[in-house]
Amino acid sequence: MGHEVQTFFDPPTGSWSYLVVDAGSRQAVIIDPVLDFDAAAARTGRSGADRLLQAVREHNLDVAWILETHAHADHLTAAAYLKEQLGAPLAVGAGICKVQQTFARIFNLGDGFPTDGSQFDRLLQDGDSLPLGELTIRVLATPGHTSDSLSYLIGDAVFVGDTLFMPDVGSARCDFPGGDAATLYHSVQRLYALGDATRMFVCHDYPPAPRPPRCETTVAAQRAGNVHLRDGVGLDAFVALRTARDATLGMPRLILPSIQVNIRAGQLPPPQDNGVSYLKLPLDVL
Repeated sequence: MGHEVQTFFDPPTGSWSYLVVDAGSRQAVIIDPVLDFDAAAARTGRSGADRLLQAVREHNLDVAWILETHAHADHLTAAAYLKEQLGAPLAVGAGICKVQQTFARIFNLGDGFPTDGSQFDRLLQDGDSLPLGELTIRVLATPGHTSDSLSYLIGDAVFVGDTLFMPDVGSARCDFPGGDAATLYHSVQRLYALGDATRMFVCHDYPPAPRPPRCETTVAAQRAGNVHLRDGVGLDAFVALRTARDATLGMPRLILPSIQVNIRAGQLPPPQDNGVSYLKLPLDVL
């Protein structure tokens, strides 16, 4: 039961997206697609998503699922556009409902904005499985960075979203609404229990110079060398480290536009009477 992992990098946001293909059936899944966004002009684009589409069409793939690891705060998702183009269902963790409730208040979205996850086709729970040709996608809840964070285990590969970065970068921040450093610690231990040979694919890479961006590591490499969560780092030490580090971090550059789009499953806010969609900037809130 072989599978292929094709990787797609978005330099402006340091984001990795994935196309995972079951070699036997040629069914595929797209994980964490990115919508282009020029923040200065507030203009969206589809060049990154179109590279995924090109790969799907060139190889005559049947996309069975579009999967989000969580509601990202550092890029806008292209999931709605890809769903429109491919007809594939979109899935996210059931924790999205809590994220929607939190940010519906922050953005004052009103009673007309559903906070039940109904913008998505399927809400996933820990332990769920999804078919992918001859393979099975195993769903692992890995909260801590956010309350809705999931990881997806496909064969010998696990796609961890922002739970962990490359070993020389460390772990995800835990100071967003719904984040918790102790919860992240336990989620990472769960990933480490998958076995040293498990390949691990991250959603972002912010490499120290002069290393180029990378997306793949292993559980063994993380356990041996992750600068925040290698073997031997206990819960209390990690929570202290993560809490101190988070206190020094500013908000991600695209958090306000990203969250407003991503809790809508990639749809832009409804156009106003002039036909234009608008994003909100809540002042002095975050």
